[in-house]
Amino acid sequence: MRRRTVLTGLAAASSVPLVAACSGGGEPVDTGEGQGGGAAGGGAGALVVAISAQPDQLDPHRTTAYASFQVLENVYDTLVVPAADDLTMEPSLAESWETSEDQLTWTFTLREGVTFHSGKELTAEDVVFSYRRIIDQELANSYRFATVADVAAPDERTVVVTLSSPTPNLLSQVGGFKGMAVLPSGVDESTLTTQADGTGPFRLDGFSASEVTLSAFDGYWGEAPTVTGVTYQFITEPAAALTALQSDQVQWTDNVPPQQVASLADDDTVELGNVPSVDYWYLAMNCRTAPFDDPAVRRAVATAIDRAAITEAAKFDAAAPNQTAIPEDSFWYLDYAPYEADVDAARALLEGAGVSGPVTMGLMVTSEYPETVTAAQVIANQLEPLGITVEIQTEDFATWLDRQSQGDFDAFMLGWLGNIDPFDFYDSQHRTDASNNYHGYSNPVTDDLLERAATESDQDARKDLYDQAARQIVDDASYVYLYNPNTVQAWKPGITGYEARADKAVNFETVQLPS
Repeated sequence: MRRRTVLTGLAAASSVPLVAACSGGGEPVDTGEGQGGGAAGGGAGALVVAISAQPDQLDPHRTTAYASFQVLENVYDTLVVPAADDLTMEPSLAESWETSEDQLTWTFTLREGVTFHSGKELTAEDVVFSYRRIIDQELANSYRFATVADVAAPDERTVVVTLSSPTPNLLSQVGGFKGMAVLPSGVDESTLTTQADGTGPFRLDGFSASEVTLSAFDGYWGEAPTVTGVTYQFITEPAAALTALQSDQVQWTDNVPPQQVASLADDDTVELGNVPSVDYWYLAMNCRTAPFDDPAVRRAVATAIDRAAITEAAKFDAAAPNQTAIPEDSFWYLDYAPYEADVDAARALLEGAGVSGPVTMGLMVTSEYPETVTAAQVIANQLEPLGITVEIQTEDFATWLDRQSQGDFDAFMLGWLGNIDPFDFYDSQHRTDASNNYHGYSNPVTDDLLERAATESDQDARKDLYDQAARQIVDDASYVYLYNPNTVQAWKPGITGYEARADKAVNFETVQLPS
């Protein structure tokens, strides 16, 4: 998923999105000796975890896949970071910051004594290099810097970000997830897909087609990790991941069978984390491809489906249906649900659009996120009476990402993870030609609302603009929103120092294994 793409993921993926990125894997990678850290993952005192998909790559500025950020969260740092309890931004590599009266200049003071895993000392030039790389190369998150006029380093510990217009969510833009990670200046960028040099609590030891291994970095600027390392195993099937957990093959997983969440709450063989998330899952139709280029056809699909049934099948009790992106417990939530499952009304919309014959819709999903397959099966049954035949196209995630980036689909299903600010929920997905607008949606009304909302400093006025944008997006069925899932994770009893978070950030530096 995007991190705030895909996936999920997220994502990635601030929103880790499940989204576009290159394929990854390959042979194990040795990041070099003399870089600090303890024993490699998998040994005594190491944490072994199961995730549902293989990282597509490890370049934090290029990937948008949630599986990648599950690893990168523990390897890289950002200037600021979301607090676990309420996702407000707090210091990380920047120990403090201040804003000019006109809100156009942000000055960050860096923490002293921070080193990269290679031994290089962190300076302000590394931040400038990282941000300029994202901006100049127009990488996955360059849209987050739309209002950034300049990034400068007047001295080794000071970073000055100059804006063209006020940007009230700048902190979440630069710190919401590890897609905004700080890299060492001068890094060989060709190595970043399979190697890493961060400032985080763990360093990369190996990246292969079967697992990723991290080891504790003994030069970490924060409190040293308690475990000696982390090994990530890739287990696609949720039942298999749960079996691996219960049989002590792994000690943590977020790939929990949704139909077993309720029973696991009373199961003393696992510790269950189950909290509302800031994620959303959706169906997107290709606005460049007939007949889905007609908003009336997309609205017909949105009218024919039963979100409650889809949510029940995909997530059981661990999700809430929603026709907008932002979950109900957020200040930014909009109570707007114009669609009611009604095949006759949906048929009238199709007829009004001049669609009288049968329609075939290829619906792209991925087996590495099984809920997409389950939801697609329900959607196919619900659209059949409307005369729409859904061909479910199940791809491995790397192929899914590639097809999405090429626009090679009629429709797809996935989720956006780790969203914090309303900008994360709507902007890059629905502005014309924005970096994550893979389905080709374009409406000048939506563009204007999103552009004004991004620079509006008054919170109530900003919410009103995002509410208007959300209504337009829903009315146009740019995305057909389905549900907001919970964050559901499970770990072995006796493990302490870990908590499931609303943004699905996976942080293992404070984990303690049973003695």
